Amino acid sequence: MALQKISTFDDWIDNFRQWKKDIGLKLPASYDEFPFEAKFGTLKTDEIEYGDFAGQRKWERVTQIPLQPVRDALLNLIVYQGDTEFASVEQQRHLLESAPSEYDLESACRIMVEEMRHGWQMCNLLVTHFGETGKIEARKLLERRAWDNNRLLGSFNVNVDHWLDFFTYTEFVDRDGKFQLNMLSTSAFAPLAQSMGPMLKEEAFHLGTGHMGLQRVIQRGVVPLPIVQRYINKWVPTAYDLFGTDHSSSAQWLYVWGVKGRYDEAKQDNAADKEHLNETSRGQFFQEVSQLIGQLNRLIPEGQPKLTAPDLKFHRGIGDFKEGRFSTTGEELSAEDYRAHLAESLPTEADQVVLKDIFTTGEVWIEPRGKNAPAS
Repeated sequence: MALQKISTFDDWIDNFRQWKKDIGLKLPASYDEFPFEAKFGTLKTDEIEYGDFAGQRKWERVTQIPLQPVRDALLNLIVYQGDTEFASVEQQRHLLESAPSEYDLESACRIMVEEMRHGWQMCNLLVTHFGETGKIEARKLLERRAWDNNRLLGSFNVNVDHWLDFFTYTEFVDRDGKFQLNMLSTSAFAPLAQSMGPMLKEEAFHLGTGHMGLQRVIQRGVVPLPIVQRYINKWVPTAYDLFGTDHSSSAQWLYVWGVKGRYDEAKQDNAADKEHLNETSRGQFFQEVSQLIGQLNRLIPEGQPKLTAPDLKFHRGIGDFKEGRFSTTGEELSAEDYRAHLAESLPTEADQVVLKDIFTTGEVWIEPRGKNAPAS
């Protein structure tokens, strides 16, 4: 159904309700009254923290931003962030029909409504601060569809087919979200920076759900570890891509203008390497992912294969290694060997058959958790 033109944020709310119907999202009745609202935290400082405007007061209104290119870049940042939030709900909407326990159903529902609230937050900024252009972009966020492959970033056009997919997605793709929100938390645009604190608190639950979910899968020992590895190989490279291109001039300008900082900006005493901002963040993400996979490996019995983080060059869709033929461990391969390597490194139709059998036979395939978990 076509969405209406937006004149006020109430118009956008009507479109949001229509979007939920259009994508077929069926949350339990207990979520009918979830309080969707814009939440704003406190600023760490009123001063712009880096870049050419450092030391000046943060901008409360778009009209205070001194340059039109800065305004345009800021709007673009907000649009991209909002697009990921609505896309993730579209990707996960069918999982509610197959939750392995009441605990997992509640976790997925909470994640979905919080992702929707994050999208609501970004659209509130667009409609409130960016005039007609912001209103148009806020409506377009509800018009794109992940399954039509027209969401703005690659990870958010990939299917999330089942609960192993979901746990791997929330462990790694949502973790990129944590990095992005942290980088925006120091933004020179005060309403955006103030939006990040509440979003980061909610995002922490999403990451915990993914990590704990994979822990529970491994502890149960029913899903074959090579299949778990292939789903790690599916999602982690898409998360690498989310950090953007290498040697990015856009990332450099965002930093120079003070609207998007480094992941750990508040902890940094050294000057930023502005020519390699995306590479630095991606490297930090790789280190964090490697540590998390190391934690999962401690749950794997001796003699069984350990899980690994795929190399930064593997199966990349953007940047210096786009369409390169690199293995999960970083070796460059011939075209023939690379095709064979992908066939054995990424999820297969055979994996889908195995997982469907595991999920539907009634065997408990994930370690129970919570009072309503299934009996062992």
